[in-house]
Amino acid sequence: MTKNTEDRHNLARAILMLERAGIIDFNGHASMRLPGGDGMLINSGASVRSALTADDIVAVDFDGRPIDGGPVPPMEFHIHSEIYRRRPDVNAVIHAHPLWSTLFSSTGKMVKPVIMQAAVLGEIREFPTIASINTKALGEELATTLGERRVALLKSHGAVIAAGNILEAFVLAVYLEENAERQHRAEQIGEPAVLTKEEVAVISSNLWKPHLLQKVWDYHAAKLARVGQ
Repeated sequence: MTKNTEDRHNLARAILMLERAGIIDFNGHASMRLPGGDGMLINSGASVRSALTADDIVAVDFDGRPIDGGPVPPMEFHIHSEIYRRRPDVNAVIHAHPLWSTLFSSTGKMVKPVIMQAAVLGEIREFPTIASINTKALGEELATTLGERRVALLKSHGAVIAAGNILEAFVLAVYLEENAERQHRAEQIGEPAVLTKEEVAVISSNLWKPHLLQKVWDYHAAKLARVGQ
């Protein structure tokens, strides 16, 4: 029996916080690699993302088969499994359908680093195929597109975040959407200033620190606490 109680709890909270922030919707999902690297925890396909608990987190292998005989994962579990297969450095993956970021992928317009927090996103890759990533082949294509980067936008679909742990993945998802919204709003007024490569390098080094990432998590966790979750 695969317990991983604390991991299930943290993963459920991350999904709830992303849902409250308007980043994950009724079809979003997030995962964590299981210790030993031979499977993952992920919210079940049938789970209600706005009322998620640790009981909605299932353990599956990289072929989507439930390890504990529980509910099945989302159809797009291939997003997670194929990234894990390719990237031993990745231990958490988020697939979301954020409003502002998806507007950019739908129009083919690049998301550029216009706020300091965007410096930690790195190069944002673009997956050009409009599709549900519900086959191993599509998952492999997406993992190839992502390469060694942290963020990929799926055309007219959403975003994929890959990171070393669920805290990092959560913060990257938040920063991506905040940057996309502010870039869009700034463009209604004029041409927003874009961080230079030199600025990105310095700012990223300053911001990619555990206590600063934890600050973002704690901010959103406090919002959940106010509504008793």
